[in-house]
Amino acid sequence: MMAESMKDFETELEQSFQVIKEGDVLEVEVIGISETELTVDLNYYTEGIIPLEECSDDPAFSIKNDCNIGDRIQAMVIDAENENGVVILSKKAAHNLMIWDELEEDYQNRTVFQVKITDTTSGGIIGYVKGVRAFIPASKIELNYVEDTSGYLGMTLEAMIITVDKEAKRLVLSAKEIQKERKAKEYVQKVRQLTVGDVVTGTVDRIESYGIFITIGEDLTGLCHISQITNKFIKSPKEIVKLGDTVTAQIIKLEGDRVSLSIKALTEDEVPKEEDDYEIPKEFQADHEEDADASPFAALLKGIEL
Repeated sequence: MMAESMKDFETELEQSFQVIKEGDVLEVEVIGISETELTVDLNYYTEGIIPLEECSDDPAFSIKNDCNIGDRIQAMVIDAENENGVVILSKKAAHNLMIWDELEEDYQNRTVFQVKITDTTSGGIIGYVKGVRAFIPASKIELNYVEDTSGYLGMTLEAMIITVDKEAKRLVLSAKEIQKERKAKEYVQKVRQLTVGDVVTGTVDRIESYGIFITIGEDLTGLCHISQITNKFIKSPKEIVKLGDTVTAQIIKLEGDRVSLSIKALTEDEVPKEEDDYEIPKEFQADHEEDADASPFAALLKGIEL
């Protein structure tokens, strides 16, 4: 216990001799909060002050709501000793110095943020992520392009970082990516409810050289390969179906979000009919039907031992 007390004393003594310089980034403890500033303990001969305007760039920041006595925060020294002998620090300067590395990690981890929209432009909407101004282009707000962005002011959207540029201090987000991923997961869940062998009815909504895409309900689409349309040989699916046709098919394979269908699986095998009663050329006919040996073929076989 005595050893620990001595160690703490030595640490405090060492800190008392430190010289704080402009540009230093320090970890400090909040010991006072007013409407206009934070008072912080520097473990120094004097206390530090963080003015309100040096707390954050985020317009939603509230010194009363977002700061608490006892908080340990990072702050940068911007005046080592003002006219009153007090150290002036900036929480936002320290934040802006270190936050970009953190945002880069969030980008790599595909972190999802709740972003409150504070401003709009014709080209997109603006919010803040970890105190940094971020832009969401109109093309990245919804699955479909948004023409009028004004309705998003004050809304909170889920978004993820798609561009983080530390040098240019540029942060770009996308809400569309979240929606696409969520929709893809929902689609796979719907596919998992299907079973190979199920018979489904749907509408032909796309025709390609290799097959047709059939909408089969619940926003699901299946592919019927050209080889699974009919038992007959066809050069193009258009020989059998056209856009908008209603068709019935059987599910023959499920893989991830892919549904493979077969129309021909529900049709009986079509065996090509061959003409059995064709006319025999005259020179190969027997003179008398009852004389089976009177044909030219029979004549050739005479005298040959089999």
